[in-house]
This record gives sequence, C-alpha cells and structure tokens, in this order.
Amino acid sequence: MFSTLAEMFQYTFLVRAVVVGVLVSLCAALLGVSLVLKRYSMIGDGLSHVGFGSLAIATAMNAAPLAVAVPVVVLAAFLLLRLSENSKIKGDAAIALISTSALAIGVAVISLTTGMNTDVCNYMFGSILAMSKADVALSLILGSSVLVLFALFYHRIFAVTFDENFAKATGIKTGLYNMLIALLTAVTIVLGMRMMGAMLISALVIFPALTSMRVMKKFKSVTICSAVVSVVCFFCGVVLSYLTNMPTGASVVIFNLAVFLGFWAAAKLLPSMKERKTAL
Repeated sequence: MFSTLAEMFQYTFLVRAVVVGVLVSLCAALLGVSLVLKRYSMIGDGLSHVGFGSLAIATAMNAAPLAVAVPVVVLAAFLLLRLSENSKIKGDAAIALISTSALAIGVAVISLTTGMNTDVCNYMFGSILAMSKADVALSLILGSSVLVLFALFYHRIFAVTFDENFAKATGIKTGLYNMLIALLTAVTIVLGMRMMGAMLISALVIFPALTSMRVMKKFKSVTICSAVVSVVCFFCGVVLSYLTNMPTGASVVIFNLAVFLGFWAAAKLLPSMKERKTAL
C-alpha cells in the first residue's frame, strides 16, 4: 500500500490533483449539508451543466476555461435563486430549465467548432490530467476563499439553513446569505468539474451530506462527518483510479456510494443492538 502511494506521488500531476481535490471535496461537503437540508441539493447538477456550456464556449474561443466558467456559473446560481424565490417557476423546475438549456448550448457550440474531442470528454466525465499549473493556482485561491467565507459566516448559514423565517425575524439578511451559499456553491462546482466532470460533480455535494445524516443528528457533527467522509472517499477514489485506469470521477462516486451504504446499514443495526442490550 505504502509503495503504491509513494509511486503515485512521484507524478506531479497527481500531487496537484490530490491537493486541489481534497480542497474541493471539503468545500462541496460543507456546502452540501446546507443544500440538502434546504432541499436544493440538485443545484450542483444544474450548475454543472451550466459549467459545461461555459467551458465549451471557452474552448471554442481559446479562452482560459476557469476564467470564463466561474463568472457564468455564479450568475446562473444567482438566477436560479431569484427564479425559485420570486417566480412561478420553482426549485427543481428552474434548475431543469437552466441546466438543460446550458447543456444544449454547450453541445451546439462544440459540434459547430471543435467537435467531440478529448477536452470535451474530460469536462463531461472528469480527468485528473485536466489540471494545469494555472488551474491549480486559481483553484487553491478560490477554494481557500470558499472555506474562509464558510467559516466566517458559519452561524449565519446555520440559521438560514434551519429556519429562514426565524432568521429573518431576528434581523439576519437571509437573502444576502442565500446568495452567499449560491456563490460558494457555484465556485465549488466549477473547480470540481475538472476532475469529477459535469455528469458526476453533484455527487460530491450530495453523497457526503446524506451519508453523515444516517448516523449524526446535529448540524455541526453532520458537517464535520461530511467533510471527513468526502476527503477520505476522494483520496480512495484517486488511488482506485490510479490502479485501475478508471475515470477519477467514477472512482470517487463508487467509494461515496459504498460508504453511504455502510452508514445506512450501521444506522439500521445500531438501534436494534441497543434494544437487545436493554432487554438483556
């Protein structure tokens, strides 16, 4: 095992992928708890499709992918928030409307310009080879900013997540903090797309939160457990990808699924074990 890890970390691109991946996994796990509790977990899937469309346009224009995708996806996140709050088009319908439109635009641009090349497949399904030095530098800056902002406004995010009406009554600007959650989610989705792909990045947001909720009951414990699960699953997924040549995104999701099933089984077994002990 240790020899395999030593061999892996001889490659610079793998070191870059693990560093950025761990950072993105932390960001996705922390935000995922709020998104799942607010019943807005599929925003990751919707924004990833918008990200794919913007990355396709950036590729056609020979522009820097992240520099184009980040502002576009942030604007889409704000638009989704506005549509769900102030429009007759609610929640999942708004996500479906924007995500499918962006995906269609991306596919159309690709078919008219570069064609379905390797870069496009990387955006769809993820690749650890997709991270350039410039991408790593930008990802570290943006990912660190997401973690700092989440830590600074943790209590406000907690209040908005659990009871938005009560938070508003106590003077918290709920609209502002909903926009902050949307902003942080959009940045995280774009950063994670390079390794996880547009088709799988939402799993990085949803799985760790749902997994920790099987056994943890408090917001803080769920958040911490979610972060640990996300990082461990990402690292194990990268190792599996290295050993089997499987796409990184698929490997990470497989580990997340396995851990979710393990936690789900534990949540079912623990109450019955306690009941038996009480009876004895």
